[in-house]
Amino acid sequence: MNRQFRISGLLPERLTEHGLALPGLLRLAGLPPGFFHRPKIYATTDELFSLWRAVGEMSPDPAIGLRLGAESRFERYEPAAIAAVCSRSFGDALQRIARYKQLTCPEEIRIHHIRRETSVEFFFHLQAREIQPDTLVDLALSWIYAIGRRGTNAKLRPLRLELARTARNPGLFERHFNCPVNFKARRNALVFRSDDLNLPFVTHNADLLSAIDPQLENELQARHAELDVAGQVKRALKQSLAGKRPSLQSVARELGISTRTLQRRLTVAAVTFQQLIEETRRELARHYLQQGSVELKEVSFLLGYEDANSFFRAFQSWEGTPPGEWRTRHGTTALVRTR
Repeated sequence: MNRQFRISGLLPERLTEHGLALPGLLRLAGLPPGFFHRPKIYATTDELFSLWRAVGEMSPDPAIGLRLGAESRFERYEPAAIAAVCSRSFGDALQRIARYKQLTCPEEIRIHHIRRETSVEFFFHLQAREIQPDTLVDLALSWIYAIGRRGTNAKLRPLRLELARTARNPGLFERHFNCPVNFKARRNALVFRSDDLNLPFVTHNADLLSAIDPQLENELQARHAELDVAGQVKRALKQSLAGKRPSLQSVARELGISTRTLQRRLTVAAVTFQQLIEETRRELARHYLQQGSVELKEVSFLLGYEDANSFFRAFQSWEGTPPGEWRTRHGTTALVRTR
């Protein structure tokens, strides 16, 4: 997975169309004046968050993120979005989006199926000093919704929108997403009926997919080949830790290789599977604790521990302080700074 975010070269034009002066925006974000003049625009997690926080602060429009995410001009779609719109169904589109998102950033789209509901949320793999800005959350969720609405000819309607922030402009979100909104949730997610994943796309285009998919797959395979084995294992662990005790065998299956091959590669890399589990759990623990609405017992479950005490002991050994105290110093402060 990339360690930086690739920003569309069309973004400066779109921000200008929404009345934002780019020089002032970059100054507010603490970014260099030539940030948007690079042939290819890349940003670290901190830079990306600073940019979108500045967009939210500078724009007088509280729906700026929603509007940017709901791009209607097909010629402005990136290849992954084009592939999604050309998919056979909404579920097919979500799978393509989640898979090809890896090409542009260290961010994962997680699709969870629980009973008759399917939720879609964004997860940032690289640590930032702040939690993701509300404007960026709005853009990401609006983007998913816009693709679904376009593909289903406006038949898609979420069950609800979950936002971790305190209640602000509830009517704005209810009108945009055409569903109820739950504020102060433990995550930022769109929740659909699982049956909605079967909704066919009227925009399905097999010929266009046959041209785009191989190109994206080749690029994805090349990107994966660049990752060292430790990075591949940690990525697989982050996708499968919740409620489970990870094993070398299950990760090997996820990576499409034999257990023996994975063990040999880890030996060559001079790293053990247990070390990678601990590193992954530590990274995820810090992330979850910065989300003020996630309870400590939930964190324990999401990290794959059998009980909360095991998580508390592990976190104490990592950080030298209990998770509750760490959250008070880091998580709560981060939440206050971004509101």
